[in-house]
Amino acid sequence: MIDELISKIIAMQNPTCVGLDTSFSYLPDEMREDISTFEGAAERLIEFNMNIIDKVCDIVPAVKVQIAYYEMYGYEGLRAFDYTVNYARGRGMTVIADCKRNDIGSTAGCYSTAYLGTTDVGGKKLQAFPSDMLTVNGYLGTDGIKPFIDDIKKNNKSIFVLVKTSNPSSGELQNLKLENGKYVYEQMGELVAEWGKDAIGKYGYSEVGAVVGATHPEEAARLRKQLPNTFFLIPGYGAQGGSAEMLKVCFDGHGLGGVVNSSRGIICAYRNPEYSGMSYYDAARAACIDMQQDLLGAIGKMGR
Repeated sequence: MIDELISKIIAMQNPTCVGLDTSFSYLPDEMREDISTFEGAAERLIEFNMNIIDKVCDIVPAVKVQIAYYEMYGYEGLRAFDYTVNYARGRGMTVIADCKRNDIGSTAGCYSTAYLGTTDVGGKKLQAFPSDMLTVNGYLGTDGIKPFIDDIKKNNKSIFVLVKTSNPSSGELQNLKLENGKYVYEQMGELVAEWGKDAIGKYGYSEVGAVVGATHPEEAARLRKQLPNTFFLIPGYGAQGGSAEMLKVCFDGHGLGGVVNSSRGIICAYRNPEYSGMSYYDAARAACIDMQQDLLGAIGKMGR
C-alpha cells in the first residue's frame, strides 16, 4: 500500500494529506442550525466531509480520518466515520485511519482486524472499517505490534507507528536518554525499522511507517538519517506551528519519504480571511493548492 500512496504523491506532485478531524463545531453556521441530536450531527459531518473529498480528490492523494472526532457523537458518529472512510476510498484516495490503536496479543489482533483485516461472520469475510493505513502505538513493544504487521503483509495495508509526536510535551518521555545513549524516540525508531525490514516496496520504503511531527525538526532530521527505509506520516503542519522549511528534513533527495497532514488549516480554511467569501469546500481546495505549492518550494520535485 505504501507504494500506491507514493505513486499518487509523484503523479500529483503533492505529499499533502487532508485531516478530516471534523468536529461539528467546525461546520458553517447554516449547517449546524436546528441540529440537536447525534443523528443530525452525523448527517452533517457526512455531508461536510463528502463535499471536501469531492473538491480535493483530484489534487490530494490521501485523507486521515481521526476517529476521536467521531466517537464523541456515539454510534451515529461511528457511522459517519465509516461512511467517510468508504466514500474517500471510493473517490480513489488513500485512507489513513488515525486511531492510534494498541494492546497485546488477541486484543491487538481485534483492533487490527477492525481496520486492516476481515471479520468472519458465519463463514463470510466482512470488513468493519476498511482503511488502507492505520496509526498505532508501539510503546507496548513487539507483541503489541505483531498482529498489525501480520495483517498488513496479508492484506496489502500499512501502519504508522508513533515515534516522535508533534505535541509540545512529547519530550517528557520521548526525549529521555536510555543507558545505551539513545533517546527513547530513537529506540522506537530502531524497532520500527526492524518490524518493517521484510516489507519494503519498490520505492525503498517499508509498509511499517513512523509518525514524526513537523514541529520537531532536529529530531526529525536524526530519524530520517537513522531510518532511510521508513516512510513518515508528518503531523503538525499549519495550525500546530510546523512549516514546510521545518519538515523538509523528513524527505530524501528525491522529494519522497513522507506525507504531510493538515487538518484545521484545510477543513476550516473558509474561516481564514485569506479565503474570505469562498464556500468551505472551495476554500479547502484553495488551501490544499497553497499547501502543495508551499511544500514543493521547500522539498522540490517528487520522484526519481
